[in-house]
Parts: sequence; structure tokens; C-alpha cells
Amino acid sequence: MTTVLVADDDPDVRDVVVFKLQQSGYDVLVAEDGEAALRLARSSRPDLAVLDVMMPRMTGLDVCRELRADAATARMPVILLTARAQEGDVEGGFAWGADDYLTKPFSPRELASRVRAVLGRGGR
Repeated sequence: MTTVLVADDDPDVRDVVVFKLQQSGYDVLVAEDGEAALRLARSSRPDLAVLDVMMPRMTGLDVCRELRADAATARMPVILLTARAQEGDVEGGFAWGADDYLTKPFSPRELASRVRAVLGRGGR
């Protein structure tokens, strides 16, 4: 089964994302901050990571950069999920190595569709 790592410090957002992904048939790993997300990504090697940009201890951008720098996780697809919707923020997310960028508020159905689409691309 496909495993998705979800990292968001907002429990309400995290719960919605986890519920929708589980409902869509994915196994889900959960992290409440960036450091925990990076540890889980390195130890469990999920098929994809959904990362909130603004998290304590380590931002989603920092996690994405660390994943890209490590040969073992460099090809793991990453979707950034954030309230930061300015053009420069989106550009920055892609520059740091994100495969997709979804702004809050978001549709859980759209998130599930984007997860499917990114996974369907077959990696980096």
C-alpha cells in the first residue's frame, strides 16, 4: 500500500488531511513539526510527503531541502501545503524542490487528486 507522510502543526488541518488520505486508500504517517517529519521520512521512506510550510522546529521548506540533499530521499515527491499564497512563495516552494504546492484553505478532494497526480508521475 502507498504511504503518505503528513506534517502539519495545526491539529485541525492535520486531521482533515489524514482523514481524506486514509479515505482515499493511503497509509498515513503523521508528524506535528518539521523535525519529526524529517525523522519519519528518513526512517520510514514514505512514497510521498505533504508538508505544511510554517511549522515549529523546522519549516516544510527546510524539510524539503533536507530530503532533496539526501540520496536516500531525494526522489521522494513533496507537496507543500500552506497559507502563503503569494507568487514569490509559490516560486520559492518549487525552487526548494517541491513537486506541487497547495494553498490553504484547500479542498480535501483537490489534495487527494494532487497526491494521486504526483504519485502517478513516477517520482522525480
